[in-house]
Amino acid sequence: MPQLSRRQVVVLGGVGIAAITTGVAGLVGQQRAGTGASRTKWKEPPRMASVDGRLDVELTAGQHQAQLAGRDVSVLAYNGLLPGPTLVLQPGDHVRLRLDNQLPEPTNLHVHGLHVSPQDNSDNVLISIEPTEAFDYEYQLPPDHPPGVYWYHPHHHGTVADQLFGGLYGAIIVEDPQPIPVTRERIVVISDITMTGEDDIARVTPMEQMRGREGNIVLVNGQVHPTLHAQPQDRERWRIINACTSRYVKLALDEHTWELLGKDSGRYPKPRVMADVLLPPGQRADVLVTAQAGTAILRAVTVDRGRLSPTMGGPNASSPGLPPRDVPLATFAVSGTAAHPMPPVPRQTPLRDLRAEPITAKRELVFGMQMGGMRRSAPSEHPQPQNRHPMMAFTINGQVFDPQRIDTTVSVGSIEEWVLTNITPMDHPVHVHVWPMQLIHTPDRSIQEPEWQDVVNIPPQSSITVRVAFDTFVGQTVYHCHILDHEDLGMMGLLEVR
Repeated sequence: MPQLSRRQVVVLGGVGIAAITTGVAGLVGQQRAGTGASRTKWKEPPRMASVDGRLDVELTAGQHQAQLAGRDVSVLAYNGLLPGPTLVLQPGDHVRLRLDNQLPEPTNLHVHGLHVSPQDNSDNVLISIEPTEAFDYEYQLPPDHPPGVYWYHPHHHGTVADQLFGGLYGAIIVEDPQPIPVTRERIVVISDITMTGEDDIARVTPMEQMRGREGNIVLVNGQVHPTLHAQPQDRERWRIINACTSRYVKLALDEHTWELLGKDSGRYPKPRVMADVLLPPGQRADVLVTAQAGTAILRAVTVDRGRLSPTMGGPNASSPGLPPRDVPLATFAVSGTAAHPMPPVPRQTPLRDLRAEPITAKRELVFGMQMGGMRRSAPSEHPQPQNRHPMMAFTINGQVFDPQRIDTTVSVGSIEEWVLTNITPMDHPVHVHVWPMQLIHTPDRSIQEPEWQDVVNIPPQSSITVRVAFDTFVGQTVYHCHILDHEDLGMMGLLEVR
């Protein structure tokens, strides 16, 4: 296959939605029309499971030809797979992972949501792996690591959005100590991408970057509108990941309700019955679906995540080539003899409740925007990438990210209460690495029982309150907006636990 240039692979600005040609519009039209069973068979990435407490993995990040709706398109991928292989782990596992960088630019790897060390060759997002080089990661999961749905993706500051948008992502599952009885399990990785008429990844425009880009094709496990088959009364477990760069995904399944086991690493004592499930970028859901006879469509329902200003179009404003606001993602075809009813879901272990424990410190993080772009600090061996839009920067407490500046210092073993305040007219999903957050207060609902997430959404002009137990590990890591264009434009802070 012809090698892509850095200009082609990296989404640097310039050609945008208006440059998408008739061929790509055909893909979009196919997704718009997806209201019945498609001919695309459901598929999932291969699973790599630990054995006797160990898992050895080799991942190669590089360019790859993928099939999207019958067309060969050039994407980025791990091991030539879109998504990359699913890593299946148990609490207490030791993972050795070699990442070989065959991209034309630096990269690294973040194991999103895992409670592992941020130091050395563990979940250290300050590492830079240069082109043609490889790096050996090692992760040691604690023996009491929470079960849940996690994922991995690049986290080299300045190129995170580009590389994820290109196709670099994969699922991680930490299994339950007590199995949940289901007919089958499915990995459901939702992502989006924009292709040019030459079947390359389209470059982002400055306006898309400021809004947070949304692709004109929405994929499920790298496919356009696949079909899942089941029998009536099958109970399926869907482990869902929103791997989109900026898109909020509100999922609904025709004539079905979800039984939500939990989000991220949090698990409710018993499933919550939901009509739909909203996942900001980076967030995951663990759900049960009981199949009902007939054909149903899995949809991504409209989500209004705000706009840059009253006079500028919102992120979801309709543009030529963009998918419809309600995007059909997959068909759930249910037929045949009804299955036997499944046994009840075992009650889950109660989650830790930090509301009953003393707080060590309180602090506020203010997420904002400012004109004038990213201000460069003095030269260093880890310089910030050049801002690709000189008019706008995204900030935390009035500052853009600087890898030389520690923004927040906490003591290991402490419990802190953080008020996350959004002073912009857009939603911002906030992610803290290594340490999950317990929701304490949100502006739209009352919280009755412990809820733990590592991505929490802050609506425009509002605040939420969380508590964080900085247990087990020391070292430096980051917190940031998971609209990854905003992260690359500065909305990230450096956290040190000592």
